[in-house]
Amino acid sequence: MIHFNPIPLSAAGVLFLLLMVTEVVSGQSVQNKNVTERKDAVKVYLDCRNCDMNYIKKEIPYVNYVRDVHEAQVFILVTNQNTGSGGRQYTYTFQGLAEFEGINDTLVYSTSPDQTRTEIREKTTNYLKMGLMRYVARTSMANEIVISHDPGLKAEEVTDGWNNWVFELSSSPRYSSEESARRFQIWNSVNISRITPELKLEIEMDQSINKRRFIDDETDTTYIKSGNSVGLLLVKSLNNHWSAGIKWDNGSSTEENMIFNTEIMPAIEYDLFPYSEATHKQLRFLYSIGYQYSNYIDTTVYSKLTDNFFRHELRIAYQVQEIWGSINVSISESNLLTDMSKNNIDLNANIRLRILKGLSLSVNGGISYNNFQPNLRKGEVTEADRLLQLKQLASSYFIQVGISLSYTFGSIYNNVVNPRFGNGGGGRYNDH
Repeated sequence: MIHFNPIPLSAAGVLFLLLMVTEVVSGQSVQNKNVTERKDAVKVYLDCRNCDMNYIKKEIPYVNYVRDVHEAQVFILVTNQNTGSGGRQYTYTFQGLAEFEGINDTLVYSTSPDQTRTEIREKTTNYLKMGLMRYVARTSMANEIVISHDPGLKAEEVTDGWNNWVFELSSSPRYSSEESARRFQIWNSVNISRITPELKLEIEMDQSINKRRFIDDETDTTYIKSGNSVGLLLVKSLNNHWSAGIKWDNGSSTEENMIFNTEIMPAIEYDLFPYSEATHKQLRFLYSIGYQYSNYIDTTVYSKLTDNFFRHELRIAYQVQEIWGSINVSISESNLLTDMSKNNIDLNANIRLRILKGLSLSVNGGISYNNFQPNLRKGEVTEADRLLQLKQLASSYFIQVGISLSYTFGSIYNNVVNPRFGNGGGGRYNDH
């Protein structure tokens, strides 16, 4: 016969167990009450890759967040793009589904470069609140909503003393050291831009130095890789579909065997869809033609120290973001005007699809074909050149591909927020 000895509990222990049981029962009761109160709440599917979902669920608790778009009554797509001021423009597209079909809206909010992540998170969430009101107002949850504003709000005319000019300076030095190696890297950048609806001007200057030193008992060797570039882009808006401009790039690179390289390419672009719809769909055709001159560090495989030629390029880019997913595809082909066989072809694609309920597929990849590398050095490539990428290597093609398949099932609702044992942020939010 087996005997069990009961574990003695103190009065405090008994009280603790009673409190735990009471808390569990009480919590379950509150949770059931919340579920009952929100049974008629709008079911929302939010497609926003960089949103802080914990913060949004906390600030907007009067809707039901579903993880399957097929269960949603409202589909919200959040996209963003850079603005001329150095901030970002967020576009919120609200699409009504099921009984809300046909009730659609689009809201736009632009951040400034001096806003903090906390400020941006608060402002962008407020725009979600405002966009959701037209749907919430058609449910019983409308009785729980109170709308307010800042009583001190006054109309104020805004003047721009900089006249849309924006300047950005960046520097990123790094140093590492160990017994047998030293490494110093620095990257500096200056960006100047002036962007208006009619004209776009961007000037970018970059400098990079990568210095590596290897030390052992017999040798002390230092390798240096550096590069400098100055680029100018000027684009004039002709109408809601056509643009014309010019791109001028100058630079030097030890890896690419360049003492100096300059390339000037006038171009014209046509977008099948209006530019105002660029965050949702684009089909752009860009044709450029121009001149390139190069002065090389070492003699090239064509036995030249200088070179110049005329070339042209055609680029086609397609992008769409919808409730079923997104597609981004671009293809470009460039070649010499004097020899059409010397060309470069690039194809890149990223496809994200919601196939079935809970099942999604993402595919990304790229392929490049290159049969003209006039800057390649003549002679052998050392092991150090190869491993440290000190010199550009000959290659007629480059391929990369990736695939991701995911399937989720279970409860369609994901309203609950529990940040315990999280990664510190409770969610992801990027404003760049």
